[in-house]
Amino acid sequence: MQSREDILEVLTRILVDEFEIDEDDISLEASLYQELDLDSIDAVDLVIKLQQMTGKKIKPEEFKAVRTVNDVVTAIEGLIKE
Repeated sequence: MQSREDILEVLTRILVDEFEIDEDDISLEASLYQELDLDSIDAVDLVIKLQQMTGKKIKPEEFKAVRTVNDVVTAIEGLIKE
């Protein structure tokens, strides 16, 4: 999992499988909270799934600024490079 496309693919699979989000609704511009209808508990669950996926510890404050699917991809990309 190196490229943004790989990260987006895995993230999409998590959103579809775990949160029952319609794959057609998922785009880089999609808002996690408004368009994809995640709530704060879903966000915590998502962080846990991403930690398992990357094997990296994600600090909650790193995810406070995350608003869109693209923000998540960028955050994961940064973690993988660390």
